[in-house]
Amino acid sequence: MPEPVLPSTARLLLARTARVQRDGRAPGLVAGVVREGGLVWSAGRGEVPEPHTDVQYRLGSISKTVTAVVVLRLRDEGRLHLDDPLDRHLPGTPFGDRTVGQLLSHLAGASAESPGGWWERTPGGSLDDLGLGGTDVVLGAARRFHYSNLGFGLLGELVARQRGTSWDDVVRAEILAPLGMDRTTPRPVVPAAEGRAVHPWADVALAEPEHHAGVMAAAGQLWATLTDLGRFAAFLLGDTADVLDPATLEEMTVPAGVDASAPGWSAYGLGLQVLRVDGRTLVGHGGSMPGFLAGVFVDRDEQTGAVSLANTTSGLDPLVFGLLADLRGAEPRIVEPWRPSPSPVPLENLGVWFWGPAPYVLRSVAGGLLHLGPMPGRSGRASRFSRRDDGTWGGLDGYFAGETLRIAADHLDLDTFVFTRTPYDPAAPVPGGVDGRGWR
Repeated sequence: MPEPVLPSTARLLLARTARVQRDGRAPGLVAGVVREGGLVWSAGRGEVPEPHTDVQYRLGSISKTVTAVVVLRLRDEGRLHLDDPLDRHLPGTPFGDRTVGQLLSHLAGASAESPGGWWERTPGGSLDDLGLGGTDVVLGAARRFHYSNLGFGLLGELVARQRGTSWDDVVRAEILAPLGMDRTTPRPVVPAAEGRAVHPWADVALAEPEHHAGVMAAAGQLWATLTDLGRFAAFLLGDTADVLDPATLEEMTVPAGVDASAPGWSAYGLGLQVLRVDGRTLVGHGGSMPGFLAGVFVDRDEQTGAVSLANTTSGLDPLVFGLLADLRGAEPRIVEPWRPSPSPVPLENLGVWFWGPAPYVLRSVAGGLLHLGPMPGRSGRASRFSRRDDGTWGGLDGYFAGETLRIAADHLDLDTFVFTRTPYDPAAPVPGGVDGRGWR
């Protein structure tokens, strides 16, 4: 069992949660923080029956992350590729030339909402019922980030056709059951909070409608408890329980679509939001449906997560980011001690190399990786590399992500760039050659 937070930390977290519930006038709010695989603190404020960890709320767009996990399971099984055009797996839509990966990253140019009535407040039907046409394509492919509920509705239909059953059944069998999220369902199961809208000028509330969204379910259908959402936070921190390969989870967190309109650094990976908040990179997803707001975000460096659920349509300040900051400040993670480990390459390959006149350092880092970057105090491109089966090294991040590094005795060959032991070493195969008159 994970260790609970300290009493002083618990009071700090409770004070923040209580203030957000009061100032945001949420009829009910539950929140918690996750560490070492489970909830280590939680609280309920307002109209929340006990145990507060077992009351269902609607997750809204957190459902998109669950949908993305299923799509990536299909990719890992070889049933599809992220570069496949949608028409290959779901023919007959106006998005046939847009790729699966573009839909996952909100880069397909699909309309933000489905046609017809507001899907979040009206009963949903089939894909044919939507009657999609050319007007539902609002931007060119990969032109810019454009958040699309419709795009994830299409991905849910793709999942259903690939598996030969409903999106609901696929999610339950492949994600929820293996993770032990037994209180996460497509429709509310008591005890469940009633969705509410709070009047902007008076302390009165109005019940919001609830229904199954049909083909749009993959964009926002799921209901969950705080316990189950905490389990999903642990999944995002790496406790995948064989639901997803850890390397695939890492792939989901790499920013693809960047929301340039957001204040600060905000991006989208494969079904996951990736945010830069107070110098920390956080991954997860927010959720909203009429009557409900939700959030699950994790700090993978700190190995902590925060979750919140509320039954209000709007007006609530984000809570999870503050909870993560409070936990980090009060109980910072104590990292594992450094220990010597063997270099993955001979030591003579490491050290200073020059790209033209610019000094770079190649060094071994944890996990059997190499890091190539500028000398301390200098600017330049930097990337980590992992060994490939053929003896070359593949870029993992930064400018050289996906590129190939080859290590020779007197030079490094990286994507046509040649790094030499001395600036423009005439004995190395420098592209374009070296002026025979030398330095003068």
